[in-house]
Amino acid sequence: MGWFPCTGTGKSVENLKKRKPKKSLEHQISSSSSDRSKLNGSVNGNKESTKDGKSDNIAVKTFTFRELAAVTRNFRVDYLVGEGGFGRVYKGRFENSGQVVAIKQLDHNGLQGNREFLVEVLMLSLLHHPNLVNLIGYCADGDQRLLVYEYMPLGSLEDHLLDLPPDKRRLDWNTRMKIAAGAAKGLEYLHDKANPPVIYRDLKCSNILLDEDYNPKLSDFGLAKLGPVGDNTHVSTRVMGTYGYCAPEYAMTGQLTLKSDVYSFGVVLLEIITGRKAIDNSRSHAEQNLVTWARPLFKDRRKFSQIADPALQGRYPARGLYQALAVAAMCVQEQPNMRPLMADVVTALTYLASQKYDPESQPLQNFHSATPTHRPKREY
Repeated sequence: MGWFPCTGTGKSVENLKKRKPKKSLEHQISSSSSDRSKLNGSVNGNKESTKDGKSDNIAVKTFTFRELAAVTRNFRVDYLVGEGGFGRVYKGRFENSGQVVAIKQLDHNGLQGNREFLVEVLMLSLLHHPNLVNLIGYCADGDQRLLVYEYMPLGSLEDHLLDLPPDKRRLDWNTRMKIAAGAAKGLEYLHDKANPPVIYRDLKCSNILLDEDYNPKLSDFGLAKLGPVGDNTHVSTRVMGTYGYCAPEYAMTGQLTLKSDVYSFGVVLLEIITGRKAIDNSRSHAEQNLVTWARPLFKDRRKFSQIADPALQGRYPARGLYQALAVAAMCVQEQPNMRPLMADVVTALTYLASQKYDPESQPLQNFHSATPTHRPKREY
């Protein structure tokens, strides 16, 4: 669930990890007036601005470390629900309100530095949508950095799609399309409703969280960037993200655009359709990179059934599979200008999600059983 440079050219953030901020977090957020004023009050769905022109939509709470230690029983191991390069995530419950939350405690030596922490607080304070995770508050006591989110009981999409144990329930076709459409709507909101647009930059299955009804929400906004405005076509930045999801032009040049997110979404959609990981070193060399493996198969409809996740056991609509693969193929085009806008992706996937597949009344498709391979246990 952590991130690392897409290529070896990514700069180290070690100095950010170890540096203690000289100013309070609140002061640093307030002093980020440039980015804040660009987003503040410009996003549909945010709270209305007050009469003096100032917006009150930064509604996140501040917590003390003592408060968050209390709701996790001093961060007991049985409250641990996830772990990654950034640190650990604990489930907690506030006694006074009964609210259940997820508390991300950043590791002092982890991948998420103070800058990324500030970005996440800023972004999730100002951006609100049903398909973005809700930030409840944060803690910046001394060198402690914690983020408090709404609790997502079903964990991440990765938990239900990749490297599943034999007794784990597989996602059916309808649920997969519902998740894909919802994740696309979250990206569309960032690209089209935010002004200036926001480039998410780290879309992957582990960053898509699920509520009790499998509604998806994008999480982990530490790498998000404000997109280009005016005559600018891109944002130049250090190459960061997760290997296998980065758009090739961004990985090569550091030039970030909205179409970089579209590519990442295409990879996630392929994972949803195939049940394969973006990068899987346990497979043969020709199949380790999901996009490289799938591209030749896009050209032959007779091979589409080879792309579908064997765990579906043929329980999917043939036309729906073709259409979903067509969307994925467009998203992972080598040339960014050939990729669709997220609004068009949302239109296509919303339609697919509305076409409910009933295996009892519709024929099963031929499916290829996968040869079991040994895979290492996944770490959160």
